[in-house]
Formats: sequence, C-alpha cells, structure tokens
Amino acid sequence: MPTERTSAGDPAQTLRLLWHAAEDPSATPGPRRGPRRALSADVVVTVAIALADAEGLEAVTIRRVAQEIGVVPMSLYTYVPGKAELLDLMMDTAYAAMPRPDTAGRPWRERVAAVAEENRALFERHPWAAEVSTARPPLGPGLMGKYEHELAAFDDMGLDDVARDDCLTHLLAFVQGWARSAADTRAAQAESAMSDRQWWQANAPLLEKVFDAEKYPTAVRVGSAAGEAHGSAYDADHAYEFGVERVLDSFEALVG
Repeated sequence: MPTERTSAGDPAQTLRLLWHAAEDPSATPGPRRGPRRALSADVVVTVAIALADAEGLEAVTIRRVAQEIGVVPMSLYTYVPGKAELLDLMMDTAYAAMPRPDTAGRPWRERVAAVAEENRALFERHPWAAEVSTARPPLGPGLMGKYEHELAAFDDMGLDDVARDDCLTHLLAFVQGWARSAADTRAAQAESAMSDRQWWQANAPLLEKVFDAEKYPTAVRVGSAAGEAHGSAYDADHAYEFGVERVLDSFEALVG
C-alpha cells in the first residue's frame, strides 16, 4: 500500500505553490523587507527529488532537504509549508518533465501504448513516485499538461468523455501497479544478493523436503513452465508487455 498521498497538505498554499502564485510579486502587497531570498521553492523541490531518487521517499524530510542544501531547516518553511506540500510539488515537477511526443495520426493502440510507456519511464526514473497515492491528484500545471496530453491518445476511438477518462485511469493504474511489483523484485534481489533463478536454486533442496509435488500437479507443471520461459517466477518486462496488450485488448470492446 502507498505510504504517502498527494493533496494531503493545505489546499490553498499548495495550489499557490504549484502555480507559482507564491512567487508572483503581485500576490504579496507592499515592498518585501529583509534580505533577498537566496533560495526558491524550485530549488527545494529539485533537491528533494534528487534525494528521493537516490535514497527513496522516506529519506525526504524538511530537515534532510535543508541539510542537502546547506541551510537551517526553519529557512525552508519560507518556501514550502511542510512535507505534504513538498510532495505535491515533487510529483507535479516530475510530471512536467515527462517527454510528450506527438503520436497524432498513428493507430490508437500505438498511441495508448505510448502513454503507458511514458509512465513506465516516469516510474523507472523516479521509483518513489509509484509509491504515492494520487487518488486526490496535485492539480498543478505538470499534472494538467500530462492529463491533456494523455487524453489525446484516445481521440477518434468513439469514446464519450467518461469512457475516455475511465480508460486512461485503468491504463495508468496498471502501469503504477506494475512499477510497484518491479520495484519489489529489484529490492528482493538487492537484499538477497541473488537473482530469482539463483534464489530458487539455493532453496530447491529445502522445497523438495517439504513440498509434495503430487498434491499440486497443475501448480508444479505450470509454475515450472513459466519459470523456464521467463528465467524466474516473475519477469517484470514480460509482465509489462503482456499486461499492456491485455489492457489494450479490453479497450477494443469499447472502440466505435
């Protein structure tokens, strides 16, 4: 289950930051007193994203980000009210940086598959993003640009607006779920210092002692066939390719 969620902070402050209203001189009446700001919300977000990429989302705290920048933690609250708002900014910044190639004129399956691939690349670039629940998304320019771009992939499919949104939501949920499974697999391999094949080979003698193959003949046959085909019990690349094709197949029933 996701350990973090977007839109958990103060909505008014978050939206001002997402749309840079907080840095708009017209948003703050009167002259600003005191020394000129040496930082900005963008700098704080950039450092936070780099930290999350390197060490995971749990490493991102106001204190740690301040340490990375080289300032006292209290100084960051001038730019970001707290971690909840910072997470929204991180997600929206990651969305804004996603490449958005023009797929107009290509068959709809290619267009929709491209959307899936763009999100796969997002989660591979920022693994922490797959852990975040976006049931209440950060309504910033990055998200809105992403949403506008992705909806266009469903043009000329004969879908009404609700069905178009449903299809996109279903596709993105699959990719995010896949990204979490792929991350879990990488973590297991890193912690054990063994590939899946090596792990199964190392544990085979124990399994033979406790496992009654005759009691589960179908499971043994199918599991062995899948393991031989993929080289492991779970192959992330195969799971992605198979899953995307099945999602696209399900959309066929709605087209036209």
